[in-house]
Amino acid sequence: MPENQTPESPQPQDAAADAQSAGQDNIAGSALDSAELQARLAELQAKNAEIGEQYLRAQAEMQNTRRRADEDISKARKYAVESFAESLLPVADSLEAGLATRDAPVEVIREGAEATLRQLKSALERNKVIEIDPAPGTRFDPHRHQAISVVPAAQEPNTVVGVLQKGYSIADRVLRPALVTVTSPDKS
Repeated sequence: MPENQTPESPQPQDAAADAQSAGQDNIAGSALDSAELQARLAELQAKNAEIGEQYLRAQAEMQNTRRRADEDISKARKYAVESFAESLLPVADSLEAGLATRDAPVEVIREGAEATLRQLKSALERNKVIEIDPAPGTRFDPHRHQAISVVPAAQEPNTVVGVLQKGYSIADRVLRPALVTVTSPDKS
């Protein structure tokens, strides 16, 4: 043993060997960590690719759904009156048959016109087109009635006295208000 070294102090060769061994352990640990990191990176890249593919599929499905909805809306608008038109065809047939009749008595023509009117009213009701025909004495409703004239009367003001033209509504929306005469306060 050299003189300046004590048995308890490590020898330079042993310290270098220990450092080299520790370095190799770190390198081996780094290599292990690097392999784990590479595996984890590959796993995350695969997951990212899968999520990206799912996103693209979802986008394509959304575009297809939007396109189908637009087509459905377009068809609904285009053919919205189809049912209504079908219910009016018998009315048109009856009118044509009535006009084709020659030399018929007035009573027969009147009966045919009344039958045709019943057909028309039935077709309108089937399609939710409802008459607005307020009875005399009904309170004036500016959302469903249009006052054409005001007459003095002993009745309560703004009461319907007469109907000049029936109104019609469809699905709670007024197509045409009823044209009515209403009362005004008696100023006598």
